[in-house]
Amino acid sequence: MNIGDILPPFRIASVDPEAMKTWAVALHDPNAIHLDRAAVAAKGLGDRVINQGPANLAYIINMLRAAFPGGAIRSLDVRYVDNVFEGDDVSAGGTVTAIEGGQATCDVWLRAVERDLVIKGMAVVTLAEAPGDGDQRA
Repeated sequence: MNIGDILPPFRIASVDPEAMKTWAVALHDPNAIHLDRAAVAAKGLGDRVINQGPANLAYIINMLRAAFPGGAIRSLDVRYVDNVFEGDDVSAGGTVTAIEGGQATCDVWLRAVERDLVIKGMAVVTLAEAPGDGDQRA
């Protein structure tokens, strides 16, 4: 991993409204905008249900875990800039901006193909030790 490297994307080709029902239960989040198109329309937010924020963040986490196998996410600071709707084609990605002290700092994002950026932020990931890099004791 080097500064400037682009992290392999994690893509959801079509955000599934059925998955939103599962997330609603897991998050104890009965907000109708995640479950009922009429509720979304009544709020003037369109005609498709809106994915939960933690689900969107999970896409970024999945991307980081795949990009840094054996690593550990130490911090993740993001800003939500748009909604993700049912049927959206979204892709999480990132770029390595620094490597220091066994950690990589990355700009991260989630983009919806139809509207562009929906989440942006920064992550710090502790890099996995390569075999033989550990503390050797006699």
